[in-house]
Amino acid sequence: MGEGEECGESVGAAGPEFGETDRVNLLIVAASTVVTAVIVAIIARRLLGAPVGWPRTIVICLIGNSLVGLILRRVADGLGISIDEASATSDPLPILLVSGLVIGWSLVVEIMILAVLEAVLPTGSFPGPIQLLRSIPARARRARRYTEVVRIAARHGLVAWLRPRANRHPDDDVPVHSRARALRRALEDAGVTFVKLGQMLATRPDIVPPAIVSELSSLHADVPALSWTDVRPVIDEALGRPLEEVFASVDTEPFAAASVAQVHTARLLNGTDVVLKVQRPGAREQVTGDMDIVLRLADRLYRTTRWGRALGLRTLARGFADSLEEELDYRVELANMQAVGGAIDSALIDVPTPYPDLSSQRLLVMERIDGAPLSSAGDGVRTLTGQRRHDLAQALVGTILRQVLVTGVFHADLHPGNVMLRPTGTLALLDLGSVGRLDSASRTTLGTVLTSVERGDAIAATDAIVQLLDRPAGLDDRDLERDIGQLLTRLGHAPESSALFGDLLTIVLRHRFSVPPQLAGAFRALGGLEGTLALLRSDLDLMGAARAEGRTIAREKVSPQALKDSLVGQAAALMPVLQRMPRRLGRITEDLEAGRFTISTRVLAHEDDRAFVSGIVQQVITAVLAASLGLAGTILIASTGGPSIADGIEILPLVGAALLLFAFTLGARILVRVFLGEQDQARRRRSRT
Repeated sequence: MGEGEECGESVGAAGPEFGETDRVNLLIVAASTVVTAVIVAIIARRLLGAPVGWPRTIVICLIGNSLVGLILRRVADGLGISIDEASATSDPLPILLVSGLVIGWSLVVEIMILAVLEAVLPTGSFPGPIQLLRSIPARARRARRYTEVVRIAARHGLVAWLRPRANRHPDDDVPVHSRARALRRALEDAGVTFVKLGQMLATRPDIVPPAIVSELSSLHADVPALSWTDVRPVIDEALGRPLEEVFASVDTEPFAAASVAQVHTARLLNGTDVVLKVQRPGAREQVTGDMDIVLRLADRLYRTTRWGRALGLRTLARGFADSLEEELDYRVELANMQAVGGAIDSALIDVPTPYPDLSSQRLLVMERIDGAPLSSAGDGVRTLTGQRRHDLAQALVGTILRQVLVTGVFHADLHPGNVMLRPTGTLALLDLGSVGRLDSASRTTLGTVLTSVERGDAIAATDAIVQLLDRPAGLDDRDLERDIGQLLTRLGHAPESSALFGDLLTIVLRHRFSVPPQLAGAFRALGGLEGTLALLRSDLDLMGAARAEGRTIAREKVSPQALKDSLVGQAAALMPVLQRMPRRLGRITEDLEAGRFTISTRVLAHEDDRAFVSGIVQQVITAVLAASLGLAGTILIASTGGPSIADGIEILPLVGAALLLFAFTLGARILVRVFLGEQDQARRRRSRT
């Protein structure tokens, strides 16, 4: 009994010692496997010639390494080689060669798997583990919001537009007015960002059907005003100090509330009445979250639907995102007010004076403008004399034309609600969060269009429009000239009732011109001006007013001082060229006289061209080499009767297998480079759109 107990104690003592050793060996094997996998991963990435993701590479290499031993034993058994016996003999060459081929082929298989994965799911298609964990809360919020947006679309019967491979264009639906109404209601239900998206689409009649433009023009968001306790912290933070140090009083009840901001009246310490435009707390976060959904949805619809590609949804969404980002930064609106206000030289038109020292990204302090918008100032307009209304209309036409044609910075939303009639009988332009900008060339060409229309010259107007806009494929110049000629004839007979700019835009859209957003904004601003002017003088001859102001602008542009300034500017730009010209002419003359004048050109001078040609040459050489190695390997494997290194093991098939190994490696490299090239081209196309 004692011996048994003693024996049991010895066995029990030996058991834990064996288990500990086993765990150590297991750790050693695991560590060596990981190290081997990393080494093989480095080799695979180098051979593949692509930045393949580390996680997938290590996982595939771990799986391959764990199978190498089993595969090696099976191959050795098939060749009649005993691994245990070969390790004990004096000639280990056969098993070394076979082992090298098996390991090499396992590496090739791993490379081929990586190549296929890289073609199907490129590295970076999914976030890494750490990034994935960090993004879970944001993804959950986005998923909830995305589900809510889709539910709203379904409630209004718009899901058909979101389906992949949807071929219906919004203009193809019947009846289109009911669909437009459903779209407006869905955008209103979806909230701030989508309301502004609809308002932006309403300004693009060049790409959105007229029925939808008309419906979206009435978009509005019913947003309740926030309490003063929610708004005050935003003002204090924007000022960087308590508001009592800046304002003598602030009206805690807003007199206007919008989707992103609300407006309070206040009085400075010096007694000046001002207006505070305060960004609503959380507005930026809400808009940013919704914009992420809008961009993703636009990208998805662009890829999966015909109408999404026809509208260019990617470009629209990115332009909208940039515009909304500017609208959320009140420093941009402040700069717009200064730019537009500084260019106005009429005593009858002005803009509110901003206070830059008190304004910031979320707070805009500006002069308080008393009065009523023209949309609701009918009684005030009727109290004005006919001459005063005429002068105001003429001044408004001149101011906007000067903004569009001379300064290049213009008010982009001239509906009657943004034009205030002051008690003094003057006008003020409000809401300069969105302005249009035209470069010098576009301003000059647009001026030529209007001058040609004023003269009734259809040929000159046609040429100017073709120069101003991108020429569409298959444009019939004569047909365009006839349409413009008919418009000018109609203007000549009834100028007081003609909607010049709207009709002109309709013509260019009918001929499939692509209208850049800024030019579309200019046409929209000039077109909206007609409706605003009608509230001042319903009998105003817009063409006559534009003609009179156009003559003034033309005289200014050809005045001696303007011509002098233009010539001085051009001379300053040409001065460096003119300074070098005598020396260059002298050198050319000397070379001609000596008979050594030559003209040399360098083919593929640009780095991108050289890289393109080099890539093609490398791909061709690699393909030829892979094909040659594959052919030679196949021939050697099929050959018989060559020298042997052991019983049943010939040298030529082993060499053929090695050549096929390199052929498959090069083939995998070619495959990955082809798919990577397509992905690079797709990325470049996305960046251009």
